Amino acid sequence: MASFFVSRIDVEVDRRLDAMSQDGKTEAARLRGKAAIANAQLAYEVYEGTLASPRWQALQAKGGRMQRLLWASTGVKDKAYDDTRYVVDLAAPHTVNTMPAATLDAVADHGRPRGNAIEGTYEAAREVFRNLERIGIDFTEVVNGLEKQGLASFAKSWDELIASVTKQLEKAGAEVMPAGAVKPTSTDDQAHGSGPASAAPRQTAAE
Repeated sequence: MASFFVSRIDVEVDRRLDAMSQDGKTEAARLRGKAAIANAQLAYEVYEGTLASPRWQALQAKGGRMQRLLWASTGVKDKAYDDTRYVVDLAAPHTVNTMPAATLDAVADHGRPRGNAIEGTYEAAREVFRNLERIGIDFTEVVNGLEKQGLASFAKSWDELIASVTKQLEKAGAEVMPAGAVKPTSTDDQAHGSGPASAAPRQTAAE
């Protein structure tokens, strides 16, 4: 699946728009909360184009199965927005929404799905980005920054997981080698699978 982190985009763009509003740019306030959904809508347009392409149709005829779009980070961070917006406004065929439990409960309680909510939105979405660019929001800079933050967050979680597993192994009496280290094992160790455990290597973006 191709994943798109939705609400994080609005958090970052809205932060920049709020700063502009304080500097007297009145149009900035009008654009709050529009970037994330517009970005997802245009991603879906690309997805539809891929489904309609001769290349995909040839693959499908041979049994190929299309990836679906996955909307992630769909919990609303700003209480000024409807708490179902990143679900209801992005409901469309062949998509998956990994909403958190609170958002799922909100949708079940008062969400109002309206079929394919993305169809026919593409030109309005492009206008959102034209307006953002006109007032000085560099969207490429926004997503590059979010990508770096995301990678750093995943790397931190990975390191914490390895540290936790290593601690548990050591508590159980296992000898844990540093990541990447190699220690020759005896024939008896190999036969009984009792060689030292080795911490998993840290995965980085460069790898």
